[in-house]
Amino acid sequence: MDSRALQGDPAGRRAALRRMAIYAACVGAVLVVLAATGSLPSASEVRDWGEDLGGPAIALYVPLFVVLNLVIAWPILAGAGGLLFGTAAATPLAVAGVTLASLSQMAIARRLAGEHAGFLLPPRIRGLERFLERNGTVAVMEARIVPALPWGLINYSGGVTRLTFRAMAIGTLVGATPKVFGYVALGGNLSNLHATEAKVAVALLALLGVAGALLVRHQLSAGGRAASA
Repeated sequence: MDSRALQGDPAGRRAALRRMAIYAACVGAVLVVLAATGSLPSASEVRDWGEDLGGPAIALYVPLFVVLNLVIAWPILAGAGGLLFGTAAATPLAVAGVTLASLSQMAIARRLAGEHAGFLLPPRIRGLERFLERNGTVAVMEARIVPALPWGLINYSGGVTRLTFRAMAIGTLVGATPKVFGYVALGGNLSNLHATEAKVAVALLALLGVAGALLVRHQLSAGGRAASA
């Protein structure tokens, strides 16, 4: 079906949105149950679970990261990696986990959107679609640096647009690595937050937070100038 036909297929768009809403409701229900029962784990609890796995833990860490990140925030999983394997070994594993989890969530959204991927955004924010097409890798990289921006939202949003998987992978790999290192190092030193490595991790996360805030300010300022031009 060509783009003009897809734009003129409201029933198909509604079906795609309904599939995505059902998926979101299922994930939300799992989160509510975990939170209500006190089952959302801390980094140390994930570490203990990993230690119970024994030798296979390092081989299972990345695939488990991808699956668990559907309901557990990635900083917890990254911190658990630091507790389990140490900063040097856990950082590349956590970076791989974050990148693959991002691609997996994007693929879920792309699958749910079906052939309507790229035609689900409201017309008033259709410019986002064009921006992602032109600046996909940079847009993802910047989004990973911005503080408090939900990573899952970025992943799923990428799936309903025509953002390429390559752009998601490279943007996440480049933009996420410093922040992942910070959480891994912090998690690996939870028992000794006065350690030099822990102090470096806290300083790096604070620096990235400031850099992200300045980036947002710059983008908003640039957007304001463009709108008034």
